[in-house]
Amino acid sequence: MQHYHGNGKLLLSSEYYVLDGALALALPTTVGQRLKVTTIPSEHRVLHWRSYDSDGAVWFEAKFDVDTFECLDQYVSQKSILLQKILRKTRDLSKNFLHANQYVLVETHLEFPRLWGLGSSSTLIHNIAKWANVNAFELLFKTMGGSGYDVACAEADRPILYEKPKIGQPTAKEVLFNPPFKEQIYFVYLGKKQSSKEGIDYYKSLTQQKDELVTKLTSITQKFLEVQTLAEFDDLIRQHETLISQSLHLERVKNTLFPDFWGEVKSLGAWGGDFILVTSTKTKKETQAYFATKGLTVFLGYDQLIKQE
Repeated sequence: MQHYHGNGKLLLSSEYYVLDGALALALPTTVGQRLKVTTIPSEHRVLHWRSYDSDGAVWFEAKFDVDTFECLDQYVSQKSILLQKILRKTRDLSKNFLHANQYVLVETHLEFPRLWGLGSSSTLIHNIAKWANVNAFELLFKTMGGSGYDVACAEADRPILYEKPKIGQPTAKEVLFNPPFKEQIYFVYLGKKQSSKEGIDYYKSLTQQKDELVTKLTSITQKFLEVQTLAEFDDLIRQHETLISQSLHLERVKNTLFPDFWGEVKSLGAWGGDFILVTSTKTKKETQAYFATKGLTVFLGYDQLIKQE
């Protein structure tokens, strides 16, 4: 029996532009996804995959032929096709992956609700890569694509600076991001899942010059690590949100949903859904009550959600 675990993720800075080389500050979360592999010697060479959500209910199940990864189910879902693609690419990267005469049961367990957008796909890629002893970035880029910061978070023990150069391998460096005002930072779930792929496709459709913005966002990322006061942090959020808003021609989430909120609000990752970061000079009770009036009840403190070694 083998066990693997990957952390979830949140992207604090350089969303979208991390794809073009901007330095990003990314935060691994305290919750992620576990993968357990049980093998039984058998002539029936079957890979039986079963995925559980955070409530313990099965949300996906499929069976594959171990030799070809052909799905053996009567009904083949899009999820089965995607998993098949990942498994086949894993074997391309590791020729010895699953070649013994055995029945293989794989069970995955999410530690957060699937709709939260904390990385159900990236933690899966990370765990499969660990299981097969292949490069997680290579597996990601050859299957699902993206910047790779999420896969880097899956492995990290603390926040990371992440950079994906135009040529060469991505780099991830663990850093100390434990601001003295962290008790005034909260994470709020907006109640809807945002498609990262759609956001990336929209970003890639833009034709404006991106080098200058990459430089500016990299500078803000570095400053996020240096701030000592909430006022400085709020100012960086405003600068960052303004740059992204103007370049993508998208309205800030604070302007559209929370214009009367006294603190700052920052989108995390693809704009328009999943989690936002909010700051507040008022008490946690007052701040939580404000978002509750908006129907938003998933409200988490910094130490509740962000992993620190």
